[in-house]
Amino acid sequence: MEIQLKTQLEKILSVSLLTGGLALLPALAGAQVGPPIRGTIALKGTVDKVYEGANKVAVATEDGVEHIVHLTGHTTVHGGELEGLEKGRIVVVHFVPTGGEETAEEIDQLGPNGLKTTEGTVTKVDRKAKTIAIRLQNGSVDTLRLTDRAALDVGKDVDAGKPTKVVIYYEDGAGSRVAHFFEKVS
Repeated sequence: MEIQLKTQLEKILSVSLLTGGLALLPALAGAQVGPPIRGTIALKGTVDKVYEGANKVAVATEDGVEHIVHLTGHTTVHGGELEGLEKGRIVVVHFVPTGGEETAEEIDQLGPNGLKTTEGTVTKVDRKAKTIAIRLQNGSVDTLRLTDRAALDVGKDVDAGKPTKVVIYYEDGAGSRVAHFFEKVS
């Protein structure tokens, strides 16, 4: 008798869970919730417009998508000053998407008067040690430190173990060069 009761309870519970789950499907389908994004996203583009009073910047990416990026008092700028952001300036904006907004944690200004660049072929990326080593055109190997953000979130497609040419955007700091961003060169 006890076994029959247990079997009946299992059946009722299974049907209840199934029906309850099916009732949730329309709500879930409309929500279109994707997997949570972890870490920082690095967005490379050109400043299209600066909204000074609103503390926002429109950044257009190479594929034509325009992003409105929010700036805060905590936004760090490398390779220039926040006031130096102007239309046409090439930047890399590092942000964590929160609540549908893109709030800049860091902005790297590239090009003239921005971060410096170096190019080479990656020989090693050590994300734990926060370093990247590249073979320069003259054959020597140069090792740069990576920022925490670059070590975690930048150049994921570069770790394949194949010779990959990259451009590294860096600044000089406390006796060493610190890479803020790197990307493949075609």
